Amino acid sequence: MEILFNYILTLEVAIIILVLVLLRSSIKFVPQNRVFVIERFGKFQSTKEAGLNFILPFIDRISADRSLKEQAVDVQEQSAITKDNISLMVDGVLYFRVMDPYKATYGVEDYAFAVIQLAQTTMRSELGKMELDKTFEERDILNLNIVTAINQAAGPWGIQVMRYEIKDIIPPGSIMEAMEAQMKAERVKRAQILESEGDRQSAINRAEGQKAAVVLAAEADKSEQILRAQGEASAIVAVAEAQAEALRKVGEAANTEQGQKAIQLDLATRAIEAKKAIAKESSVVLLPDSGTDIASVVAQATSIINAMTKKGV
Repeated sequence: MEILFNYILTLEVAIIILVLVLLRSSIKFVPQNRVFVIERFGKFQSTKEAGLNFILPFIDRISADRSLKEQAVDVQEQSAITKDNISLMVDGVLYFRVMDPYKATYGVEDYAFAVIQLAQTTMRSELGKMELDKTFEERDILNLNIVTAINQAAGPWGIQVMRYEIKDIIPPGSIMEAMEAQMKAERVKRAQILESEGDRQSAINRAEGQKAAVVLAAEADKSEQILRAQGEASAIVAVAEAQAEALRKVGEAANTEQGQKAIQLDLATRAIEAKKAIAKESSVVLLPDSGTDIASVVAQATSIINAMTKKGV
């Protein structure tokens, strides 16, 4: 009985161990962003995603463990020839991820190696389409063209290239020296252009200042002439008004008895002065019959004044 009991106990322990081993083999915990590719009898059976999964022990097996995370791979430095036959050394970084674990497992032996080789060949091909200057100026376009070309070829592998970044483009030493000389010449050229533009702007400013000064001087002279003319016109008007006022007052005074006497006295005085002037030019002097006849003297003086006025005396 004891022997039988030991046998049964041993059998139960063996069964328990076997059950534990089967459970351990059938339960699979898949980490986040990873996929297990399962084969059954050597043939693809299914893919197990993140979480708790079960497989058949000793029948199913994990063929591949694929990461769904984005991966960064360094593309080693390599030589490439541009469209204008310049040899360059170029390296970069490739970013890709597995989109289809089945294709990444059965479509290519080593998808990482295949993508890197494809990136290198594509980069050489794209650089061969561009001239040296364009490789520096249009690096973003070059990266985009490389990504597009790789994705077209890597589709059957279940791989998608997210982006490609060129790290360094190193031309030969002679080309570097020529580029430095060219950049120095460009800097000198830009400095000369800026200096000439400054001289040009300065000359324009001086010319505009001189023009403005001439215009202001002309306007000032014009304003001065206008003011002078207005002053002279005002003076003429004032003199004319004064003369008119004097004549008016003389006329008013002449209408009186005292005014008539004053006029006669003034005419007599002018007649005497006229006779003196005639006497200086001629030896003959005509006198009236009556020396005391004031009216006659005045009348005679008036006629003499009129005669002298005609002669311009």
